[in-house]
Amino acid sequence: MKKIAMIFSGQGSQAMGMGKDFYDNSEIAREMFEKAGERIGVDFKELIFEENDKLGQTAYTQPAILLVQMIAYKLFKEACPNIKAELFLGHSLGEFSALCASGSIDYVDAVELVHKRGLLMQSACEKIEAGMMAIVGLDDKAVEEVCEDAQTAGKKVWPANYNQDGQLVVAGMKADLASLEQTFKDTGAKRAILLDMSVASHCEILAPAQEPLAEIMSSMVKNKFEAPVISNVTTKPYNTKEEAISLLKLQLVKPVKYKQSILAIAQDVDMAIEFGNGVVLKGLNRRIVKDLVTLNISDMASLAKVVEEVCN
Repeated sequence: MKKIAMIFSGQGSQAMGMGKDFYDNSEIAREMFEKAGERIGVDFKELIFEENDKLGQTAYTQPAILLVQMIAYKLFKEACPNIKAELFLGHSLGEFSALCASGSIDYVDAVELVHKRGLLMQSACEKIEAGMMAIVGLDDKAVEEVCEDAQTAGKKVWPANYNQDGQLVVAGMKADLASLEQTFKDTGAKRAILLDMSVASHCEILAPAQEPLAEIMSSMVKNKFEAPVISNVTTKPYNTKEEAISLLKLQLVKPVKYKQSILAIAQDVDMAIEFGNGVVLKGLNRRIVKDLVTLNISDMASLAKVVEEVCN
């Protein structure tokens, strides 16, 4: 039997209309939409299928992404009950989906958890101008050195997402990030792009959210893991409630080491399956470890294709 990594993308993978094919064709999906909406008082059909300004707000983006990912995973498990994950891995928010897929938190609880996580993140950043910037075409060490020099000069900037070679996202104060745009380019970056975000993820600015997040998790997470989850912070597997709370609390202020995580697991799995909207991680994986086969499930057609390839 193939060793499979079940993987989940993070914020930025959302799109209007995601999951609609599942909703239109699956009673399970419609029920999950309904139960998740009841829990946090949100009409997910309206949020995801109709034009609005909420889907781009962190507190709503996160539960919407997680819900669609969990529907994709649930439908896959219904179709292939004998397929077991070798491990679970997510990018940023996706680590919460990975935790949910592992069986250690119910999906309705997970929707509430990441909704509250989003509110905590927004609250930590609402009175300051925080943001994120993508640095393209520069090696990690060079980006880290620019950030270290800037911190010495009193600026608030930190490496936040290690996505692939030549692509590292930094987080911090928007003014400080903007002031470093030319510095990154002078150092050799092809591009330094301020992202359309009002939060600064995975850096010290989110420290006020750590204890409240851990408290919420303590009442929801169970000591029940079908397979280990890979930590964004350490790139190592964990499979206990205590580790989950500790590491996801730390994840708020530490960078996501996605590239390093894929390199760490590549020899332990035969393939990866990405669940939910888009193919963000499939694209990253291809550039990190070229021969790691990554499939994706984002609608009923791709579900049928993966079931045919993996389960039969």
